[in-house]
Amino acid sequence: MVKPNIIRTSENPLQTLEVEVFDEYGEKLTKQIACERPLTVMLNWKEVVTLMTLGSRPESLVIGYLKNQSFISDPQALESVIIDWETNTAAVITSEDTQQVETALKKKTVTSGCGQGTMYGNVMKQLEDYQVPQIKIKQSEIYSALEALTHYNDTYKKAGAVHGCAVCKANEVLSFVEDVGRHNAVDTLAGEMWLNQQSGEDKIFYTTGRLTSEMVIKVAQMGIPVLLSRSGVTQMGLDLAHKFGITTIARAKGLRFQVFTGAEKMEFDVKGSDQT
Repeated sequence: MVKPNIIRTSENPLQTLEVEVFDEYGEKLTKQIACERPLTVMLNWKEVVTLMTLGSRPESLVIGYLKNQSFISDPQALESVIIDWETNTAAVITSEDTQQVETALKKKTVTSGCGQGTMYGNVMKQLEDYQVPQIKIKQSEIYSALEALTHYNDTYKKAGAVHGCAVCKANEVLSFVEDVGRHNAVDTLAGEMWLNQQSGEDKIFYTTGRLTSEMVIKVAQMGIPVLLSRSGVTQMGLDLAHKFGITTIARAKGLRFQVFTGAEKMEFDVKGSDQT
């Protein structure tokens, strides 16, 4: 495991806040809402981006973001991560050469991610001939993962307005995170896996959000071969899933799902009569 020096100048902020609302009959109710806040990411004191986030695991989020955007590539070069919620900044200090930051910033592409995600520089060029590890996946494993995931989504259950993402292995949820944007949640998990030097080759990635090009690219960067979503798929997301060899399963809820790519790698081991 890579362990940069983590410095927090204050405690992580609240995830939800209690507010008063009125229903359709004019009755006053007390409800929870998600707490969204800006976090400006700095790499060696150069401003890169401002993310809108719940802020539950900010160190993993900013490291995963910088890694996925190809701003950093050597986990051993990470020296410290400084989180300051009074100024809403996250400073990542690394000994790695980051002169390419300004060049990459000039090439940014705004994607369809919630809160406007971005993909920088030559990320697609780096993945030009890339394929994720190819594995078989059982229908029953998808059901087991979906069942295990029902025990999560704490912030969503309280307040809504957030996305959840998880890294799973069979019926085990290895890590789960919620954030106001699905791209933040996937970056957080990518950062954790990178720091822990975990392989993605036998994992399933789950998201409550739609499978856009950005989501597929980030899962490919994590080396995860199976992508599972409660939502749908975009055309470019589908094209990239074919390109990278990712098994893409969408509209997954309860006992229903649709396999958009990789059906030849699926073992349908549960019959219709077994689903009751």
